[in-house]
Amino acid sequence: MDKIWTLEDMPSQTGRTIVVTGTGGLGFEDALALARAGGDVIIAGRNSAKGAEAVRRIKEQAPSAMVIFEAVDLGDLASIEALATRLKETRDRIDVLINNAGVMTPPTRQKTKDGFELQFGTNYLGHFALTGHLLPMLMRANAPRVVTLSSIAVRSASVAINFDDLQAERGYMPMPVYSQSKLACLMFAFELQRRSETAGWGITSIASHPGVSRTDLLHNGPGHRSAHGLIRSFMWFLFQPVAQGALPTLFAATSPDARGGGYYGPDKLIETRGYPTEAQIPRQAMEKHVARRLWEISEKLTGISFHAQVPLPDISGLGATAIRR
Repeated sequence: MDKIWTLEDMPSQTGRTIVVTGTGGLGFEDALALARAGGDVIIAGRNSAKGAEAVRRIKEQAPSAMVIFEAVDLGDLASIEALATRLKETRDRIDVLINNAGVMTPPTRQKTKDGFELQFGTNYLGHFALTGHLLPMLMRANAPRVVTLSSIAVRSASVAINFDDLQAERGYMPMPVYSQSKLACLMFAFELQRRSETAGWGITSIASHPGVSRTDLLHNGPGHRSAHGLIRSFMWFLFQPVAQGALPTLFAATSPDARGGGYYGPDKLIETRGYPTEAQIPRQAMEKHVARRLWEISEKLTGISFHAQVPLPDISGLGATAIRR
């Protein structure tokens, strides 16, 4: 990219309805910036107290902001469907969906309410299901976008989709499992773009990552006293501010220069910090046959068929003769 992109470059979001998953960290910064730009922002998260606090803080900084909280547990397929049902009842369309919320490296293997490994189930399958449920609302928007967050952790050549043990039932190691979930998110973003182009859904799908940012993921996941948590606490200066880490996602969500099938991250120090730029795509994320297999398995696991969600064409104006033919 030729020039540094900052919030000053963000186009007005007036008239756009935006869903952001996650109440704190990057999700909060996304919601704050988009609400300040005039967007109608829906913060979707599991903790209603944190959601209410996020809304309060945003309205404190931007009194005219249009922002509400909606409860969703991305580790619960029924909760995801319930959120989608509520949104369909209260909104005509969704212009931008930001798949941001995540769980990082819990020390022991945990499961979602549906029995999936927690990181894979929340970070990836939950967002896969949410995007599928919201597909009809996205398709009703003008130039809709879906931005899905990956991670710098996927850059390791050893990271791959382990179809033989997708839910880490035979062997759980926190960081490799986290990395797999974020590789799945990246592959989902690319595959969604390909399927949208093929099927004519009109959705632009883009991936982003925040570099190394000062969020609470390491404290909430492995814990304050873990090695990762202690690094986060005592070597905080290695982590860029969260607002800075949010910029690649905000660029992907709003900039006319962000392209479908693109991947954006920070531009300095091996993509750990800086301003939005094209991120390096790991070789394994470009394996289309793996992405197709992952998509098909994900539809079976979540019970969501994207094609089944696509609205039927409106034939009301064709007349009875045309319908009979």
